[in-house]
Amino acid sequence: MSIVVQGVTRYYGEQKALDNVSFEIRTGEIVGFLGPNGAGKTTMMKIITGFIPASSGTVMINGVEIGDDSNEVKKKIGYLPENNPLYPEMYIREYLGFVASLYKTDSTLKKQIDNIIEMTGLAPEQKKKIGSLSKGYRQRVGLAQALIHNPEILILDEATSGLDPNQIVEIRNLIRDAGKEKTVMLSTHIMQEVEAICDRVIIIDKGIIVADDEKKNIYSRIKQPKQVISVEFDREVDEKILRELPFVDSVKKVAGNSWLLESSGDQDIRPEIFSLAVKNNLTVLSLQKKESNLEEIFRHLTGN
Repeated sequence: MSIVVQGVTRYYGEQKALDNVSFEIRTGEIVGFLGPNGAGKTTMMKIITGFIPASSGTVMINGVEIGDDSNEVKKKIGYLPENNPLYPEMYIREYLGFVASLYKTDSTLKKQIDNIIEMTGLAPEQKKKIGSLSKGYRQRVGLAQALIHNPEILILDEATSGLDPNQIVEIRNLIRDAGKEKTVMLSTHIMQEVEAICDRVIIIDKGIIVADDEKKNIYSRIKQPKQVISVEFDREVDEKILRELPFVDSVKKVAGNSWLLESSGDQDIRPEIFSLAVKNNLTVLSLQKKESNLEEIFRHLTGN
């Protein structure tokens, strides 16, 4: 089940939230949709799910334009909005039964609800009203309603918001498993989440796509402006001798006998550090070249 976005622009009054946005997500892909606050992520997701129309451009779900047969297209989509609107006065089972009835699913309702409660880890709280649940469990209910009709596409806006570290791992595993059979679009501010579960990354800034590539290729989007080496010696070192190393531009003591050395050149300075250690009867306890991570790339491409 594919998502094809072509030339989508969206205005709120005179403000342009999306500017000629185009991309495609294929079946079985888990795509991280990233951007600063106000970049247009939620607007794009609302357009894909048919909650709001685009000012111009088209969205195709498996070859069908979202506006042509909106109700049929929506049946194929599971959507967890950013604010996760729920009915606090309803019990978990009651609410999931209500949502399932809206989709008029063919499978046995009780079995369907049992499966989704088990899948999302809601079993310990299943007899409670939604209003009495913690934020983490409410988020699970939101994810459960997105999955209750076994959709072919999952659109998840901040899916792990409010979860504790153990719950985050469980929900990540659930999303990863869902991505084996479904098309998943995931918006999040947690870069480790994208690095852990996504196949591809789309970055949007000020309504414009600034990067769209497989995760393994996205790191080539920027060149590390400086070579940064983290080194720890077995004893105290005079900063002066570190500054005299070839190609080293700056030296910073981190803590104890740990240092950060920076070089703007392409020459690998690690052999020079080892030579210095041998010359001064030092033992190198650790030596690591710091690589660009997704957070640095995000900040570089969005100017934040």
